[in-house]
Amino acid sequence: MPAPYLTLAAPVEHETEAKRSRFICAVAPARSVEEALAFIGERRREHPSASHNCTAYVIGTRVQKGDDDGEPGGTAGTPMVQALVGRGFSDVVAVVTRYFGGTLLGAGGLVRAYGSAVTETLDRAEPVRMVPAKLVRVAVAHDQAGRVENDLRASRHAVRDVTYAGEVSFAVAVGDDEVAAFTDWVATLTAGRARVDVGEDLHVPG
Repeated sequence: MPAPYLTLAAPVEHETEAKRSRFICAVAPARSVEEALAFIGERRREHPSASHNCTAYVIGTRVQKGDDDGEPGGTAGTPMVQALVGRGFSDVVAVVTRYFGGTLLGAGGLVRAYGSAVTETLDRAEPVRMVPAKLVRVAVAHDQAGRVENDLRASRHAVRDVTYAGEVSFAVAVGDDEVAAFTDWVATLTAGRARVDVGEDLHVPG
């Protein structure tokens, strides 16, 4: 059963310090691994002289990846991933850039520094709550399509795609708890002439 999760409205950056080492954390929304890697590449280009650019991203329910970027194994990427997951975030990427201050922090100090860099940055972010939804396909005859499209786009449900063929099909994101009411609404709107198919799981802001 899909569960709600948090993601970000926009990228956020925040700097912390531990024993004169600077930790600059940037978090950003990322709907795919490709988006996460693009953001990581961008941050590394911004800080080419940093001691380390450690990274973590969580995509969907299955992808969780951290990279220590030369720090001792498990002291950076893993606590960063744990900070994201522990706060209930997904579809998000974090990069913590470290400029070494001359004092070794030890394994425990590194875990705390990287983990808290992420949590303190998340504290300053604007979270977006994503709730379980279904992709519902509404198919109607061409003579009804214009009015149905206008009403769909005026509704609170996002139209993801429109396909024109023998009939016109609209792919609409509908919250799980609204599917039954949406189906009834479409039936009333089209005098029962629409075909409605409830498809795959997804999430929408809620």
